[in-house]
Formats: sequence, structure tokens, C-alpha cells
Amino acid sequence: MLKRAGPLPEGSRVRLRPTRPDELDWVMAAEGHPDNRPFVTRWTRTLHEECLTHPDLAHLVVESRADGRAAGYVILAGLASPAEAVELRRIVVTEKGRGYGRETLRLIAGLALEVLGTRRLWLDVRANNPRARRLYEEEGFRPESTTPDGLTILSITRERGRPGKGEGE
Repeated sequence: MLKRAGPLPEGSRVRLRPTRPDELDWVMAAEGHPDNRPFVTRWTRTLHEECLTHPDLAHLVVESRADGRAAGYVILAGLASPAEAVELRRIVVTEKGRGYGRETLRLIAGLALEVLGTRRLWLDVRANNPRARRLYEEEGFRPESTTPDGLTILSITRERGRPGKGEGE
């Protein structure tokens, strides 16, 4: 939960806000959509519900500023003690090609590194998702390791900075 972070960030295209329980059907449909299914491990509704109130997690909707529609969602972990690291556990964008993913990634990096003061924001990406990996690397994330099952761990740190900071926000 992000109670101590204050208002959630907004960009020029999207804003972040807490996911409501009545939006979980939409969330589950988004992660199961053919455009996302190859890249996202499907969760049960119960797992998503637990994220809504768990003190170490934040489940956020990415909302289009133009019309207020949900355009994706994000799950963050490590919030109970964010000083060392915060995990971007999930980022799913349903409206591809509009810059929503890039702007969301920038908003999350700013929230984690600047507002929460974490030293390191990290995520993993599957080998079959070169488009996402390219975006992460363009935004300053660097590979750290590869797991035995083929996930690449990437991170960005406060010390390295953020190349996209300020652009389009």
C-alpha cells in the first residue's frame, strides 16, 4: 500500500490510481488477453484481491487522462520496507503503441526512486518479450542476471539516474 507516498503520480497521458475491487474482472481479462498472455503469468482473482490490501504491495490502475478509461495496471512489491529495493512485479498495458507503457514506467520509476526513496527498482522480463526489454533498457534499466527459467532481471538505481526523467511527464 502506498499511503505514505501521498498523491499518486500523473503524466501527460496517464495517471495511476489504486485498483478497486470491482475492476478485478477487467484486470483478469487484461492479463489473459492474447496480446498479453504470452508475457504475463496469469493470477487467480484471489491473488489480485490480496494485493489490494496487502501492506507490502500496491495494485494500481493505469488510467488514460484523455477519457478516464483503464489502459493497464501495475503491481509493486517491497513497499513495507522500500529503502533498499522495490519490485515492479507486473506492468500490463492494454492499449499498445500510444506511449502509455513508457510513461507508466517513468511514473513508477519516479515514484520508487524519488518519492519512496528506494535505492533500486527492479523487474523481470521473459526472453520472449524483446519489445518490453528494449523499452526497459531505453529507460535506464540494466540487466543484472538471468534465472534458470530464462527470466532476465533488470534494475535501475538512484545512482544511475533515469534517462527519460522529465520527458513527456
